[in-house]
Amino acid sequence: QVQLVESGGGLVQPGGSLRLSCAASGPIFSIGAMGWYRQAPGKQRDWVALITRAGNATYADSLKGRFTISRDNAKNTVYLQMNSLKPEDTAVYYCNAEVAGSLLAPEFLYWGQGTQVTVSS
Repeated sequence: QVQLVESGGGLVQPGGSLRLSCAASGPIFSIGAMGWYRQAPGKQRDWVALITRAGNATYADSLKGRFTISRDNAKNTVYLQMNSLKPEDTAVYYCNAEVAGSLLAPEFLYWGQGTQVTVSS
C-alpha cells in the first residue's frame, strides 16, 4: 500500500517560514507529478502548487513568490517552502502524488493525511 506522510506543520508567527515535507513509501515503481493543496476551516480544498518529475513547477497565482515547491526523486519526497506567512495561510496542507506500482501499471493518485499549519501571533 502506497502511503504519503506529511510533516513540518505547526504554529508560526506572521512573517515566518515553514518547510513542509511529504514522503511516499510502499510499492513504488515511479512517481509522476506531485503537488500540494490546502483546506482552511469551512472552505473547500484549494490547489497550491504542482511539480512534475522533471522539476517543472506551477503555483496558484496568489502564492507566487512566497511558496516554493521542490522534490527529491531519490527520496520520493516533495517539499513546500513557505515564506512570509500570513494568517490567511492557516489551513491543513495535503500532498498528493501520481504513483505507478510497477512498470506496466497505470499511475494512481494518492493523498497524504494532512498537516496543520497555523499562522498566528
